[in-house]
Amino acid sequence: MRDGDRVRCITYMLMDNASLWWEGAAHGVDLATLTWNQFKDIFYNKYFPADVRGRLTREFMILCHGDLSVADFIMRFDRGCNFVLHIARDATEKLRHFMNGLRLTIRRNVILMRPATYDAATACAFLAEKALRDIDVEMQRKRHQAQQSSQPQKKFIGPTRNQGQ
Repeated sequence: MRDGDRVRCITYMLMDNASLWWEGAAHGVDLATLTWNQFKDIFYNKYFPADVRGRLTREFMILCHGDLSVADFIMRFDRGCNFVLHIARDATEKLRHFMNGLRLTIRRNVILMRPATYDAATACAFLAEKALRDIDVEMQRKRHQAQQSSQPQKKFIGPTRNQGQ
């Protein structure tokens, strides 16, 4: 896709304040020669000033899966890639950084699946998370069954003959 087409597509999708901002900003540029990178620079300078980009870069560099779901971790990872281009543009480095950020229990399972790309690693991470969730559900079920079987069964014994005397 050509730069001009990319810019037209993305500006068409802008909403609310961003759309209003672009209506004004578009008057200050030559739309016929505006490149995608120039548009991104204009957009990032407006919505992600240098201090915000710096903070997002630092957050990305120490991003850990922790208690996040795999989906939330991937969302934050992908957002951070926009600000750390030396990782985002290097497929091997992107995969390595993603793997290092995963929670150990997920990472172990993903490593065993040997993903060769970032996209493959994200798919493996979803599978690993589902498998761990299934294991947790099964263990809870077995614990519940064990508790039920270890409790003494109370038997009803009818009234005795001497009752009421």
